[in-house]
Amino acid sequence: MTRRLAAVAKKVGMSEATVSRVLNDRPGVSESTRVAVLTALDVLGYERPTQLRGQRSRLVGLVLPELQNPIFPAFAESVGAALAQNGFTPVLCTQTAGGVSEPEYVNLLLQQQVSGVVFFGGLYAQDDAPHGHYAQLFERGVPTVLLNAGTDALDFPRVSCDDAVAVEQAFGHLRQLGHERIGLILGPQDHVPSNRKLAAARGFAARSGVELPERFVERALFSIEGGQAAAGRLLRHGVTGIVCASDPLALGAIRAARRHRLAVPEDLSVIGYDDSSFMTCTDPPLTTVRQPIEAMAKAAVDLLVSEIAGARVDHDEVSFEPDLVVRASSGPAPGHGAGSGSWQGQPALPVQEPQGRSRVS
Repeated sequence: MTRRLAAVAKKVGMSEATVSRVLNDRPGVSESTRVAVLTALDVLGYERPTQLRGQRSRLVGLVLPELQNPIFPAFAESVGAALAQNGFTPVLCTQTAGGVSEPEYVNLLLQQQVSGVVFFGGLYAQDDAPHGHYAQLFERGVPTVLLNAGTDALDFPRVSCDDAVAVEQAFGHLRQLGHERIGLILGPQDHVPSNRKLAAARGFAARSGVELPERFVERALFSIEGGQAAAGRLLRHGVTGIVCASDPLALGAIRAARRHRLAVPEDLSVIGYDDSSFMTCTDPPLTTVRQPIEAMAKAAVDLLVSEIAGARVDHDEVSFEPDLVVRASSGPAPGHGAGSGSWQGQPALPVQEPQGRSRVS
């Protein structure tokens, strides 16, 4: 007990006597002091005294599927900062191969009596994945927010980037540059955001006369290696442009082009999705569709904090429009450069800064 008092007192910068009054639930302690001590207790991993266990901590779980894709740490950083401004302490839960699984993280968070959970992509985005741990959160009444599209069976607030707009921007850009044989690399068959992108691509193709047969659509794991393998198959079908469902997939597509002795963008144009960090530093710098991270993070935290406070929150999906960022990985289709036909003089779309536009869908 003495060691625990000392550790908590050091963490919050208070006397051991003040910490003792909080842990023994004695009067004469301000609410802010009580919250600070209990949060420190939770962060340090100490059990709460029996009389305080019914109260939720000021901790919020941030559950990420991985850290290799820079978009997830970027989202976590923005959400964590917004939570801190609201007096909550984020707890980062990152899945690794052979490590703690998403359901196991949920059990750990429930044991810590967290105030809420934010998911940044995971099993909720796959229709065929197990979803029992989400039911646990729902049954316990733990406020939960999902970032980006998830299966409709889960009744949680969702903050998403508009997949349809993203695909229309990417395909429209390549079509403007003269590309007619455009391939698409998506995630697994049951991945909800990927299926939204596919539906949008088919709609664009039908309206614009672009060919999009099944052989131009590939599925892959969200990795550079997955993108490389999928792009290699598309190149055998003669595509001149590839739209990818993530930036790592796009980097894999560029690697595949080089293995086939093709130049990017002279022989093949590649567009990614996310505009994660370092995409300006790749060779060539990647044309990609930018998610408005700051605006989406703020919306997610606003929804979560409102639910924690007991306010009624609409569970309709809040959808944000992305922005196409044109860099050097996209260019005119082979044979459609300057001075070669009807596409002569067509300007590339400008680089756009995120506008944070949103709508409820």
